[in-house]
Amino acid sequence: MTKTFRHGATGALLDVYEGAIRDLQQTISDISDAELIIIVDSQTTDDSCKSIQTILSHVVCSAYAYGIYIRQFKGETIDFQNEIFHTSIQDYNNHLDDSFIFMIDSFKDIKDNQLEESDNNKKLTTSWGQVYDIEQIVEHAIVHVLRHRRQIEKYKIIVRQ
Repeated sequence: MTKTFRHGATGALLDVYEGAIRDLQQTISDISDAELIIIVDSQTTDDSCKSIQTILSHVVCSAYAYGIYIRQFKGETIDFQNEIFHTSIQDYNNHLDDSFIFMIDSFKDIKDNQLEESDNNKKLTTSWGQVYDIEQIVEHAIVHVLRHRRQIEKYKIIVRQ
């Protein structure tokens, strides 16, 4: 199978982000519906990290949020979404696919020279107070998926003991 690469720096970011999502989908492909909902960490104060289900709901919601930040930065009026809790991996896979398409659409009309911005007054600010240019928010999105994929890998071991 031949790999197709998107064009330029924007294409590279999208390719790497897509790869992170596909790797996550591969990681979760063998999780049963029963394993999905098992509470793995009942001691955590982070409700997004109690089970594989809560992690995936958080990852999907965040994936949309990164696209929404970009759209708001470009001037679009769009609200953030609430987390949705699915009971099957297939539903999460579909939602991850949809969130990636949303990110691709969020990049509509963004040129490579618009990715980096050194002036903090011309960057977007997240709900947690971090200031990013477009490249940095997508890099954060990529690492976010990777970190939670690793967490799910660890949770899979625990639920199968």
